Amino acid sequence: MLRRRTDLADEAKALFEESAEKTTELTGVRARQYGRRGCAVTAVDVLDCHGSRAIGKPVGHYRTVDLNGAARTAEEVFTGAVQCVAEELRRMLPERRADAPVLVAGLGNRDITPDAIGPKAVENILVTRHLTRSLPKEFAGFTPVCAMAAGVLGATGVESAEMIRGVAGRVKPAYVIVVDALVSRRMERLCATIQLSDTGLIPGSGIGNYRNALNEDTLNVPVLSVGVPTVIEAATLAADLLAESGADLGEEPFSARFDTSVIVTPKDIDCRVRELARMVGYGVNLALQPALTVEDITAFLSA
Repeated sequence: MLRRRTDLADEAKALFEESAEKTTELTGVRARQYGRRGCAVTAVDVLDCHGSRAIGKPVGHYRTVDLNGAARTAEEVFTGAVQCVAEELRRMLPERRADAPVLVAGLGNRDITPDAIGPKAVENILVTRHLTRSLPKEFAGFTPVCAMAAGVLGATGVESAEMIRGVAGRVKPAYVIVVDALVSRRMERLCATIQLSDTGLIPGSGIGNYRNALNEDTLNVPVLSVGVPTVIEAATLAADLLAESGADLGEEPFSARFDTSVIVTPKDIDCRVRELARMVGYGVNLALQPALTVEDITAFLSA
């Protein structure tokens, strides 16, 4: 039977409800929708082990920001999305000592565009740890932030989790924020959704390339994640299109005919990843530096 892959909690919930066909009650999961800063937000809270097993997500809080459907200018969409991401992420941040830094880690391969969200987002992070230490009076109101692009095992020979754990052990952050590309099961969600969670993540899990987990158990500090779906499995896309047309999929033969390693991404992925990485970076900045504005962030990063 074809398994439709997704990293998005709200899609995982929908997949369970589709497969259960109202014969099994979904317990341990609470969901609701609301608007913020002109963006639609879906909140999915996995409350216990029953909910975790049902939708395949760790116990925790997930917030999905939908960037579609906003009849506004590009700059209004950008500013609203940045503020929405910042406010939702800020609500998830753990308590932090004033002198404790925050580590932001970008995951993925900079040379493969759909996987470059993490490294490119790090380029838009306002790094302040060295400034708060060398100029404490001038930067007294700033959260000390350090950032890194962890790279990928094939290029470095080191697991992302190992690299981040080593840096975290040295700088001793209050918590870690990881940014990564995700997999969706709907074409319209690609590059149009941002998911926030307080459960960490497993790099590569969406495409079956499982790596060491990045969570509080492995890093010994809370781990939050920010992800953007940039790819969909070709088999999932084909199955959904055939199902929508009323075709009989014939699950076993259908699954055998498709290579699940084939993925699909938008043709303008270069432009989209560049803009979304900037959006995510700015959102993280505003969450960590609430006294600043979008204009302030632009001024600091261009200095």
